[in-house]
Amino acid sequence: MAQTPHGQNGKQVHPLQWDEDGQPVSALFDDPFCSRADGPGETRHVFLKGNGLPGAWAGSPYFSIAELGFGTGLNFLETWAAWRATRPFAAQLSFTSFEAYPLSADQMARALKRWPHLGELAERLLSVLPSEWPPHGEERPIRLDRQTQLMIVIGDARETVAQWPGRANAWYLDGFSPAKNPEMWNEALMQTVHDKTVPGGGFATYTAAGFVRRNLQAAGFKVQTVAGFGTKRDMLTGLRKRPL
Repeated sequence: MAQTPHGQNGKQVHPLQWDEDGQPVSALFDDPFCSRADGPGETRHVFLKGNGLPGAWAGSPYFSIAELGFGTGLNFLETWAAWRATRPFAAQLSFTSFEAYPLSADQMARALKRWPHLGELAERLLSVLPSEWPPHGEERPIRLDRQTQLMIVIGDARETVAQWPGRANAWYLDGFSPAKNPEMWNEALMQTVHDKTVPGGGFATYTAAGFVRRNLQAAGFKVQTVAGFGTKRDMLTGLRKRPL
């Protein structure tokens, strides 16, 4: 990976630039955190619709989502909003996100102000985030409400995903551009993602890069190319095959 920046306590931080529309851009990868045109719309199209949500959690007492790249928290907030509107009675949602370079609460708050429809949920999220991120690899569940748990695992996903004891019904593969952050999409990590997916579960990602598709197929996913969001013509979705 590119050289790791550190904060005063030796922990990884994410250097940002802000464009004229108030969108955060990673100074590390020279890449925005979401669609400049419509970030929430991109999340709903790529990650929720791409994973068959909210329909996929209907009737399930427990549903697990895992994500590569927490970023501003937008994907989680849009998912939480959909979950609150459609969740089965007493069902539990576990959302685990793997993030190497977490934003501070102030950075998240500035980014999320662009989407006032998420204001109440964003305030709740920001109110329960730790004042200091835990040591790399440590898992500290955050309870958002009686039916929703969030866990943000700090560190290199090539290590932390393999150490995670859980498995996901749905994966959001939302690392920075494969051209700029190829290690987030390498064959070994995609194999680990596959192995950490329940049979019949799957993934969605905004990219349709050829090497990403090949790595996901080599891992064992049944991969489809479907219509992308906005100016992106294609994106990828896939399923882990059920045993015969």
